[in-house]
This record gives sequence, structure tokens and C-alpha cells, in this order.
Amino acid sequence: MIDYINQALFGIYPYIALSIFTIGSVVRFDREQYTWRSGSSQLLRRKLLFTGSNCFHIGVLAIFGGHLVGLLTPHEVYTAMGLSVEAKQLMAMIIGGAFGTLCFVGMTLLIYRRLVDPRIRATSSVMDIAILLILYAQLTLGLSSIFVSARHLDGSEMLLLAEWAQRIVTLRGGAADLLAAVHPIFKLHIVLGMTIFLLFPFSRLVHIWSAPIGYVGRSYQIVRRRGGLSATRGR
Repeated sequence: MIDYINQALFGIYPYIALSIFTIGSVVRFDREQYTWRSGSSQLLRRKLLFTGSNCFHIGVLAIFGGHLVGLLTPHEVYTAMGLSVEAKQLMAMIIGGAFGTLCFVGMTLLIYRRLVDPRIRATSSVMDIAILLILYAQLTLGLSSIFVSARHLDGSEMLLLAEWAQRIVTLRGGAADLLAAVHPIFKLHIVLGMTIFLLFPFSRLVHIWSAPIGYVGRSYQIVRRRGGLSATRGR
């Protein structure tokens, strides 16, 4: 029974979550473009929003990038660059802990702002609040896992987690078996992470796809005028 649950959670569920994440994002963009946004409440408690939003976004982008590179980079690549497994884990704990704390502060402010202010709460959907609380729980699990990792600095569990992620991405078998003996906090962290991917297309998180990356480096801005648009060169 335990083996079946392990296989279901770490061998099957990731593909279900990632499939819904991909297909759901495409379908929502195609059929509900007017909901493809993050609802704005910036006129209310602006100082709290500015501080919380910046801390959250800086922290979460760094964490996501760290997970992406750390989990999907083959072991042989970073060891060939002179980085040992122990050094990599220690670096992940320090950098991840710093940005995780920054993100935690930001999320605390954003959740406080959304739940305490009655005007902001009135404009928030159930999913708006739910996804914030789920992200908060996921961040708490991630920070808590640092203390677990500190008990075994040899990086053994880190290698198992990385191998699991690489097998899932490359569609190789035996991924779930790798996680059978890892600490429960890592298992919870993975399951909740997959759940966030599953809920992504149905939440305000879809606005991530609309990040204005294309405007970076441009020397002009788009100005709306009655009768059409015009491009103004920057100085």
C-alpha cells in the first residue's frame, strides 16, 4: 500500500499536474483572455503593497531559479566545475534561506494586507486567498527543510531529489522509487509544489506568463493617443 501511494504521488501525480499546468494555461489564454491578469488593488494600502510585493517577487524568482538550476543540473556538471556535493548543498541552504526569508516577509505582508483590510478582501476571490495561503505553506515547508538538511551535510538526499526531478523531466522510469526513503518534509514540499502547478491555470498566477520581458532593453515606449498608437523614443 505504501509503495502504491509513493508511486501515485511521485511517479504519476507530477505528470498529471504538469499536463494540467500546460494545457490549462493554453486553454485559459485562448478562451478567457480578459481574466489573464493579476487583479489590481494598488490604490489601497500602497506602502504595504510596495514593500510586500517587492520582497515577495524578488524572493520567489530567486527561489524558483535556484530550484530549476539546482534540481535539473546533472551532478557531473557542477562537480566538473569544482563544486562538491557538500558545497552545493551548503550554498543552497544559505542562498535559499536568505531569499526564502525575504519572500516570507513579503508574503506575510501581502496576506496581512489582503485579509485584514475589508475593502481588499471584498475584491478578492476565494482562489486569490487560497493560492496565497498555499504558497505561504509551501514557503514554510521549504524554509523548514533547511533545518532537516543541516542534519546531513553530505548532500545525499539532495542528490536523490535532483535525480527524481531529472527522471520526471526526461520521462525515465523509477523516479518514485528514489523518494521512498527521503524525509517526509521533502515529500510534502514536492506534493504541494505539484499542486501549485495543477492550480496555476485556475488562479491569478497565470499573469506570470505576461511578464513584460519583451520591453527590457527597448529605447522607446508605447503611448496611447486618440486615433491610434505612437512610439516615443527614450532619451
